[in-house]
Amino acid sequence: MTDQSLEQSLSFHGRAMPRVTPRRVLPMLDAVDGTAWAALAAARVEGNGLFERGFALPASALAKSGRALVTGEGAFSGLLPVASAWAALKLPLPLLVAGQPYSVLGTPLLDATDPEGAAYDLLAAAAASGAQALLIPDLPLDGPAAEALRHAMARRGPAGVVDNIRRRAVLHADGDAEDYLRAGLGAKKLKELRRLANRMADDGDVRFAEAMTPDQIGPAMERFLVLEASGWKGRRGTGLGQNPADAGFARRFARELGAAGKLRLLELWGGEHLVATGIVIRQADHALFFKIAFDEAWSRFSPGVQLTVELTRRLMADPAIRFADSSAVEGHPMIDHVWRERMRVGDFHIPLGRFGRPVIAATIARAHARRAAKYFYHKAKLLKKSLGRRK
Repeated sequence: MTDQSLEQSLSFHGRAMPRVTPRRVLPMLDAVDGTAWAALAAARVEGNGLFERGFALPASALAKSGRALVTGEGAFSGLLPVASAWAALKLPLPLLVAGQPYSVLGTPLLDATDPEGAAYDLLAAAAASGAQALLIPDLPLDGPAAEALRHAMARRGPAGVVDNIRRRAVLHADGDAEDYLRAGLGAKKLKELRRLANRMADDGDVRFAEAMTPDQIGPAMERFLVLEASGWKGRRGTGLGQNPADAGFARRFARELGAAGKLRLLELWGGEHLVATGIVIRQADHALFFKIAFDEAWSRFSPGVQLTVELTRRLMADPAIRFADSSAVEGHPMIDHVWRERMRVGDFHIPLGRFGRPVIAATIARAHARRAAKYFYHKAKLLKKSLGRRK
């Protein structure tokens, strides 16, 4: 199976699925008009900085498979980066999967003037490609984009299936930051953080620096790549800077989003030593806390919490920002205690054709099997580690 074709013969419960011939070849992401894309991103009903052109193109280049569901003539009404099920999941199914590498938010860009019409047209474009189903991972389930998709599905007929629902930390950036932090962390914890910051000052002035302009962002990203590789991600070989393709992706999205004013890097310094860095992607009133890294030699000072608390203050003081997504896993041990609000996200499976239901069933079954295998693998590692300590 290739990105150029979704043709495949399958069998479900003894029934053969007929070959599906695409009626429309979806354009590559890099062929989509950048001006119309930027206009839609500015007028979308719900934010997703990961589907900004400056992020989506570098990310899709990693997989060499990025295509676009895009609707509207001249001005776009909807856009969603997608890949075939084979490219995204190594599944031989007539399925489109939204997103690209490093995507943790699947919200499609839908024109705010008619999000339901834009969603309907996106689903029609997906069906016209020959796909039997569309999977949108990490979709905020209670937001206006999900609502528009539900209404569009009701017009088309079959309802969707939601799987893998999680609740992740978000910040509604209104009100007083100090009141918010005190209510969540407590006065005692905030006092302890101030004490730790004072102890950090023994090694030099403690300060925060925010890279906001292109000439600041490039060097800050290079420092982040080195810092991340120095920690546990470096030991696992999963740091952004450890693979040439991933490092190129990071530098490219930093350059492109930085030039558009849609990227910030917040740094915590102890004297001349970089202690922690957070990467924040911005799109109008929406911010996404994309990455954080810290020097583990300074762990006793809680650098990740220190940086997140300062980021909270800055986001809540910024009149342009209304909402921030942590992009963290459910139950994250750090940010769940700082950002108290929760957003439901899930994997949204949308049937498009006659065989949409069996395609969705096969996709969900495979996802459940993979999650179960991952769970038992980690349990086995913990048990082995525990037994090793007893010897």
